[in-house]
Amino acid sequence: MSVQRIDADLLIPGRGAPVRDATVVLDGSTITYAGPRASAPATETAPTVVRTVMPGLWDCHAHLLGMLSTDFSMLVREPDALRAARGVRQAADALGAGFTSIREVGGYGVYLARAIDEGTIPGPTIYGAGAMLSQTGGHGDLHDMPLETVTELSAHHGPLQLCDGVPECLKAVRLQLRKNARVIKVHASGGVLSDLDHPVHQQFSGPELRAIVEEADRADRVVAAHCHGKPGIMAAIEAGVRTIEHGSFLDEESAAAMVENGVILVATRSIVARLLAMLDRLPESTARKAREIADAHLEAMHLAREAGVAIAAGTDFATAGPGTMVPFGRNGEELGHLVAAGYSPLEAIEAATAAAPATLGPQAPRSGLLAEGFDADVIALDVDPLTDVSLLAGPTHVTHVWKGGRVAKAPVG
Repeated sequence: MSVQRIDADLLIPGRGAPVRDATVVLDGSTITYAGPRASAPATETAPTVVRTVMPGLWDCHAHLLGMLSTDFSMLVREPDALRAARGVRQAADALGAGFTSIREVGGYGVYLARAIDEGTIPGPTIYGAGAMLSQTGGHGDLHDMPLETVTELSAHHGPLQLCDGVPECLKAVRLQLRKNARVIKVHASGGVLSDLDHPVHQQFSGPELRAIVEEADRADRVVAAHCHGKPGIMAAIEAGVRTIEHGSFLDEESAAAMVENGVILVATRSIVARLLAMLDRLPESTARKAREIADAHLEAMHLAREAGVAIAAGTDFATAGPGTMVPFGRNGEELGHLVAAGYSPLEAIEAATAAAPATLGPQAPRSGLLAEGFDADVIALDVDPLTDVSLLAGPTHVTHVWKGGRVAKAPVG
């Protein structure tokens, strides 16, 4: 790859103040300059001229499951190959919307990552978790299916892994590491989309959670903990997880514990908003739980900001195709929800760029910043998102995408 130059009216670095009349220089897969155009080094290459340049976006909580709805029984009813094929569409849609990195917290991402990295299919860089770890009867169980069916799904590389007791939890982590999981995902509380469990109730015992975290840590992986209720949040923090996903019933005490322990919140307001907009299409148990958490979840986001909890952007999107319930390609909706919760547009963009790699701990790449020495994951827009961050909600205004210095999207003609 040759040296590439991008001249922009506006440079948003990911962290720090925007720069007007700016230039970014890419040398292969690395950024070698990002700053004022007047100070930029001379290049032989003609510049690509754009309105706004910024780092490629991250979705820190997404699922490459290739589903058409939130009916998780389809994980059993449909062939893996069919969902994996739809996952190819999910990956392409995310990249076209400016998402150059996905922290995939349960699904087929560990497999799709191989095809993307070898250049077979287009897509973001995927940091996959493999299967989601759940206790029997927990949020990651399929309550309307025979237990033997779910156990078989776990045994055949499916996206769910049941484990009970410390020995099984250790084995479950090792099975994900065997797939080259870059992060470990555990359900530490009940959830909304599962049938019988309650979002407030803690799942997994303290010793089980600690075993999962310690086993992941030995391989330089961190743990992402699905938690709605305070009991699960506190148990997960005590166990040493890196991130709390959702955090719907976060309060002052748990927020302070997150700050003290350097735990990051991935709030995923996007899926809550999507569920609230389609209550009439959801099973009654799911609709009821969505109503129960909605106001508390928004209040938790306000509280987290006031308490100084670090935040990274994630959506919990999992479906393939623009007409589906929680579709890839609309991942940028989360930034608008962060602004609605009190974050400035710059803070929301930072949550989806510079702040995001930290959710991977030791696996974090040098990504998310337009700065010398960082990965050349860059996007360009034909608008200024600081005037309206919702302009990042879809692919329309994303004119260019460079992933690792290679052009992944550019205007035709």
